Amino acid sequence: MSGKSATPITRRFYSTNDLMGVLDSGDSAEAENIWTFECAWEVVNKVGGIYTVIRSKTGISVEEMGNRYVLMGPYKKQFARTEIEEFEFSQGPLYDAVTKLRDNGFKIHTGSWLVDGNPLVLLFDISSVSYNLNKYKEELFSKSGIGLPDNDTESNDCVLFGFMVAQFIADFNHFANKDVEISPKIVCHFHEWLSGIGLIMTRLWNINVSTVFTTHATLLGRYLCAGSVDFYNSLDKFDIDAEAGKRQIYHRYCIERAATHQAHIFTTVSDITGIEAEHLLKRKPDIVTPNGLNVKKFSALHEFQNLHAVNKEKIHDFVRGHFHGYHDFDLDKTLYFFIAGRYEFSNKGADLFIEGLARLNHMIKESGSDKTVVAFLIFPTRTNSYNVESLRGQAIAKSLRDTVHVVQQDIGKRMYDACLSGKLPDSEELLSKDDLVKLKRCVFASHRSSLPPITTHNVVDDHADPVLYNLRRCQLFNNRSDRVKVIFHPEFLSSSNPLFGLDYEDFVRGCHLGVFPSYYEPWGYTPAECTVMGIPSVTTNLSGFGCFMDDHVADPTSYGIYIVDRRFIGLDDSISQLASYMHDFVSLNRRQRIIQRNRTERLSDLLDWRSLATYYRRARMLALHKVFPELIIEDENGVRHIKYPRPISEPPSPASSRATTPAPSN
Repeated sequence: MSGKSATPITRRFYSTNDLMGVLDSGDSAEAENIWTFECAWEVVNKVGGIYTVIRSKTGISVEEMGNRYVLMGPYKKQFARTEIEEFEFSQGPLYDAVTKLRDNGFKIHTGSWLVDGNPLVLLFDISSVSYNLNKYKEELFSKSGIGLPDNDTESNDCVLFGFMVAQFIADFNHFANKDVEISPKIVCHFHEWLSGIGLIMTRLWNINVSTVFTTHATLLGRYLCAGSVDFYNSLDKFDIDAEAGKRQIYHRYCIERAATHQAHIFTTVSDITGIEAEHLLKRKPDIVTPNGLNVKKFSALHEFQNLHAVNKEKIHDFVRGHFHGYHDFDLDKTLYFFIAGRYEFSNKGADLFIEGLARLNHMIKESGSDKTVVAFLIFPTRTNSYNVESLRGQAIAKSLRDTVHVVQQDIGKRMYDACLSGKLPDSEELLSKDDLVKLKRCVFASHRSSLPPITTHNVVDDHADPVLYNLRRCQLFNNRSDRVKVIFHPEFLSSSNPLFGLDYEDFVRGCHLGVFPSYYEPWGYTPAECTVMGIPSVTTNLSGFGCFMDDHVADPTSYGIYIVDRRFIGLDDSISQLASYMHDFVSLNRRQRIIQRNRTERLSDLLDWRSLATYYRRARMLALHKVFPELIIEDENGVRHIKYPRPISEPPSPASSRATTPAPSN
């Protein structure tokens, strides 16, 4: 890849931070003898969002650092056997450090991760050192004052993993300094509290390496928001130690806070998480490192509008079956909204979404609009089986479709025979009595005495389920008169799903609007994925994604990013704002929605790791400079703040109804 920076002309189209000058597959890192180790519990271990962050970032990281970029994680057989290609490292400090650890009884798997860039990876089998657990915990307590209970298995695993990582870094640093002209400059980047012990011991052992610690969401913040507390308005009022002790996570909190303060550079993934960390962890982040996406994976170029139409038709098929007998709305005038994610009812904003839908239903009725909204709520929870009514509806729709297809073939054959004999077919001759009987049977079979179900599954303890409880409270029952229909799908989507037959990505492409009015969302990958697929979305100023877009886009609404204020106004006003946004979207005509999808997809470049990896590079360089002050930080590759302008086609506000004099030429 060319090392030249983007020209002024290309910057007109791609107004992003420039990494092009350092994407040399590690040549620069090798010349300066710089090594980068990235450590996380979710390296080749799919648990949550950090796995997505690291996996999607590997391609750009290898383009920048080559084989000088190494990932470290725990060995989990079920993932490792399919996701890594095992081999021994070639001669050098990596090989020497691994060999020494293996001689001391450490079991380590080495190879490359089968993802973009195929980065080198070290996986530590913590079971091979479990006999050292008490020894490690004693050393941790004597040197840091952090004590861990015996019954916390996750924390014990964290100790074993951390000591193995720290020992590897110590040995690697030793071998890398042998017989070299240029002293090695090593930076170790740790993610979340589970890898924190590795950072803490690296500093306590005085290993001469730079350290970066990133928190994607504070541990205590997650626990506090899981309860019914006014989190953001009470950040400066919490008794931190008491709250952590009350939830029996004080030792975990101590690990996270110690790692935060021991790191040379501390980062968070968003401004809102930075505020949270400043109050709960007592350190302000040195730099914000927002999460990106591998946009190439989602890119469909000019095809994304066609993919929307194709996948929308598949959702139409499901809706036809689900609402059979009550299907009196025009699918061409139907919009699909959805919310999806972990089943954290309040944190993910499902409470706001349901209340907003009830108000939207009233607003559409009052306006006399002929539009219909079908809202999907996709949260995995415990179920017994599929709802019989849902399965029956799809079977009836399939039977009717098959019958109509047979009748079509028969009519086509009769029409062909009539024309071949030299006469125009008569309408009464085309549709036989037998065909009418078949169609009548299907029509009568589709009649139903009950309302279309609001859930596709039989949910365990459905009387206490928060989504179903609130749908009943808001009286969203899919009545014929309702202009907002609701469907709760309590499991993640996949192509093997007997109802939808769609993967999540295809389902998103077929929808019109993603609604994610989250209360606690340190970043928010769901609206980001909508954006790169050209689907407008609703987010909030309490999510990292919403803050990022508000900071980098002059008029987010014009680009299909609706940001609900959940921070500075009351709950009722936030719900009203959400309902207004959804009603404004419903009021758009087809052409306006197409224009908005084009604008939304235009923001993809802003969320690409090729833009956002610049922040990670900046964090590493700052950390290296603290330990190796002779290292010069390149200003031209620093982080430049970019703000997308208002679209040219969007009129200024307020717009004048009177014609103005022509503007002078630019």
